[in-house]
Amino acid sequence: MGTRLFIVDAGSGIADAGKALMEHAPQGFDILFSHLHHDHISGLPFFSPALKRDCSIRLHCGNLNGESPEAALGQMFCPPLFPISLSALPCRFSYRGFRSGASLDFGDGIVIGTCSLEHPGGATAYRFEYGGRSVCFISDIEHRPGIMDEKLVDFCSHADLVIYDSMFNEAEFKECRGWGHSTWDAGVALCKAAGARALAATHHHMRHTDAILDTVDQQVRAALPGSFVAREGQIVCLKSRVPECVA
Repeated sequence: MGTRLFIVDAGSGIADAGKALMEHAPQGFDILFSHLHHDHISGLPFFSPALKRDCSIRLHCGNLNGESPEAALGQMFCPPLFPISLSALPCRFSYRGFRSGASLDFGDGIVIGTCSLEHPGGATAYRFEYGGRSVCFISDIEHRPGIMDEKLVDFCSHADLVIYDSMFNEAEFKECRGWGHSTWDAGVALCKAAGARALAATHHHMRHTDAILDTVDQQVRAALPGSFVAREGQIVCLKSRVPECVA
């Protein structure tokens, strides 16, 4: 947003993101956690900018009733679960706890909206608005079949892109109730109710092959034109009214 860099979550993919950022990484940026389950934080110590002494990384979390994520992350990244603590890394970490639903003011006119999500232990959605465009990041969430969450509909109202937890198909969802994940069908329904323009299906099931995801991609494009299945390394441009995948 402008010249400020925001990263959502720090799973294993953040390692490759860090390598790509090393040449042009700003001296300070923000990581916004949806929540602190292992698959959303495990890559943090392997994020290359964290090895730079002149780098300041601000960590934000909203599902701990306003508490800082420092203690929780400290339990994960310390012996015997991990060889060192985050404080041993050369960069400067700082921590910010907030309550999901609050607006986060980063100054310079940058305000990021948040919304609480139905997930074991809670999770936080983020809404980014800049230059007349808006993106909502919604992971992890379990929808309630037949019930539309009006709070979330308002949160996603007229967004250009909704990045949505689409881990299960409908049959898998029925077998995995309570696990805290959703389907692309529910994501499309949310987008239509909110007047959002497109869906990016993400948080893929580890047993879904490329062939399965290609089929989902065709289905989601047909259900809501402009939508797609999110891919590793993908770049999406929001200069036009409809999101365009440029890489």
